[in-house]
Amino acid sequence: MGILSFAVVLAAGCLAYAQQAPPAIPTPGPPPPAGAQAQAGHRIKSDVDLVVLHVTVADDHGQFVPNLQEDNFRVFEQNVEQKISYFSRQDIPVTMGLIIDNSGSMREKREQVAVAAMTFVRTSNPQDEAFVVNFNDEYYLDTEGDFTNDQKDLNDALSRIDTRGSTALYDALIGSLAHVKKGHKDKRVLLVITDGDDDASQKTLEDAMRAAEESTATIYTIGVFSEDDRQHEKRMVRHSKKVLQEIAEATGGLAYFPDNLNEVTPICEQVAKEIRNQYTIGYYPTNTAKDGTFRSVQLKVIPPNGRGKLFLRTRTGYYAPTASARDQHASLPPGY
Repeated sequence: MGILSFAVVLAAGCLAYAQQAPPAIPTPGPPPPAGAQAQAGHRIKSDVDLVVLHVTVADDHGQFVPNLQEDNFRVFEQNVEQKISYFSRQDIPVTMGLIIDNSGSMREKREQVAVAAMTFVRTSNPQDEAFVVNFNDEYYLDTEGDFTNDQKDLNDALSRIDTRGSTALYDALIGSLAHVKKGHKDKRVLLVITDGDDDASQKTLEDAMRAAEESTATIYTIGVFSEDDRQHEKRMVRHSKKVLQEIAEATGGLAYFPDNLNEVTPICEQVAKEIRNQYTIGYYPTNTAKDGTFRSVQLKVIPPNGRGKLFLRTRTGYYAPTASARDQHASLPPGY
């Protein structure tokens, strides 16, 4: 995916706030008994064989469903049921990337987008870390150092707005997925805010989708299309919505398309709340081949007695490591 090459321009936002420390995911070695939980600690210990899924569960009113247990979930890989080896629901710190469209068409929208980003910053967990990528024809990192949780620095950076040029969304996304790997937190999230179709990237949508599926980050997207866009650029808007939805859903995230800019801040609050209220499920795949193939993952939730139908969301799969990748990146578990 390349190295994220950045110039200094804009700034950042982040997430939400931690409760108690989560248990650590099992360390490398033979699979522990199902449901095994190690000593508490914010770092999730690396295990190259453990596939980890972050799962959102909601009721038919869209409200998060707490207090589910391991027995309420079943995991399948390529339609073969897997044994759950790790289960938790904790608000763990995250590495967060905020990817902001700064092209010319965002000129009238950019100020309110910055306000929405600051909503993330002001509700941030002090242990979260964030970076911001600003993009038009090119993409830029505009935080001091790779990651920060300094609200003043983030506010100063978000206040610098220079809308111009076209939209290199795919390049910015691929670069940001490479950069988020450098983060110090085990849970990783990208939030993408844009108003246009990609018309400037050197990379393709297929490249961006492959990078998203290979990444461990969950991606949330917000398409801020104006009424004029919806009236006169219908084809562009339809294609952009499709792209943003595909990217988000492949990683277990969600795409949002607000009717107006006033809805962007509440959406950012909703995303932050979701990230703080997810289940984490880990399993050791029964297919141990290191062949680099894409493995589809299906997750089912069994409602407790008295609960109606529940809806869940997680990433659609992961790429199995290769033998060489395992040796080279033994600290990075697949699917996480």
